[in-house]
Amino acid sequence: MKIWRWVFVGLVCTAFILRIDAVELGRRHPTERISDRVPNEHVTRPMYDAGSAGDVLEDDPVGRLKVFVYELPSKYNKKILQKDQRCLTHMFAAEIFMHRFLLSSPVRTLNPEEADWFYTPVYTTCDLTPNGLPLPFKSPRMMRSAIQLISSNWPYWNRTEGADHFFVVPHDFGACFHYQEEKAIERGILPLLQRATLVQTFGQRNHVCLKEGSITIPPYAPPQKMQAHLIPEKTPRSIFVYFRGLFYDVGNDPEGGYYARGARAAVWENFKDNPLFDISTEHPTTYYEDMQRAVFCLCPLGWAPWSPRLVEAVIFGCIPVIIADDIVLPFADAIPWEEIGVFIDEKDVPNLDTILTSIPTEVILRKQRLLANPSMKQAMLFPQPAQPGDAFHQVLNGLARKLPHDKSVYLKTGQKILNWTAGPVGDLKPW
Repeated sequence: MKIWRWVFVGLVCTAFILRIDAVELGRRHPTERISDRVPNEHVTRPMYDAGSAGDVLEDDPVGRLKVFVYELPSKYNKKILQKDQRCLTHMFAAEIFMHRFLLSSPVRTLNPEEADWFYTPVYTTCDLTPNGLPLPFKSPRMMRSAIQLISSNWPYWNRTEGADHFFVVPHDFGACFHYQEEKAIERGILPLLQRATLVQTFGQRNHVCLKEGSITIPPYAPPQKMQAHLIPEKTPRSIFVYFRGLFYDVGNDPEGGYYARGARAAVWENFKDNPLFDISTEHPTTYYEDMQRAVFCLCPLGWAPWSPRLVEAVIFGCIPVIIADDIVLPFADAIPWEEIGVFIDEKDVPNLDTILTSIPTEVILRKQRLLANPSMKQAMLFPQPAQPGDAFHQVLNGLARKLPHDKSVYLKTGQKILNWTAGPVGDLKPW
């Protein structure tokens, strides 16, 4: 049976490739500029009104804002990194590289009186288990300590109680500082950050861990590592649907209904024997190469709605199939996600094969051309050194678009809004 199964999948994929090649021979398209796009009628589930999405990818933030970087004692950043260099490669590393970028960025100002924004470099995710997972339990006390320091040594926090400050908080659930959603919701966003702008990987509409005005960023994926695994662009995409990762988290969710809200389990139960689906828990050494040979790459939620698969799919030109209800995607005001991806409601996972095979070839080709745009890929990366249009610059663009600050953010003399004693008792202990 296995032989006939692979004969069948080979025939199907060959037919699919020939179908695409036939269309391409008839009409060769150059890589499209994002601003050249037309409305797409075949998005499975529109996430939002894109508005100017895609038209601002190449904006240059230099000259549009100035950022003052607080100089904190090294115990808040550099010394933490010295203890564990793994922090430089995990998916939360944006907090480290954003700090390094701003120190040498032309938007940095050494004169706080002329600053539009204030940045506090705190590495709250650089506390890793032996398995490399971040432990956020010290993060609230660490963040409170840093805020107490800047509010005592500089006058700028007290003018607005943080409304003109931004913090990078790339935890699973951002500034709620917990990796389990129930406990993150119970904690809520750290009270002292209620007025600040949060730059975070977590994004889900109508969720207590995403405050209005936050900037959603992609998780960190090592640019050099991905670059080393590039294969020739003309390599046929012989895999129809690709996924590698957990379907069940037996250790943390023995009954299997809570992890990924059951979406990953539904993928496995419905398609583990489907020849169009190359899915497994195994993570092969050819993982990056396989993504470049796939037409669709599944990007389902896990414990949080986001993962590095989204970045990897865009970089490797594999159409991301996003399965995460109400997700807020990175740089949604710049990247036209509804035109490059396919959105599947979690309840519709059992129909995934029907949905994907029914997408017209023309729509698939258009998504692939948009994904081939270099500016699209650049916006998802935090390269060293920084490059025009990369994720660093998209963050600055997001901050620049919030200017000028409304006069109402500036407090009257003696006015206080934030409650410094709010939150769990454990958070109030010294760090």
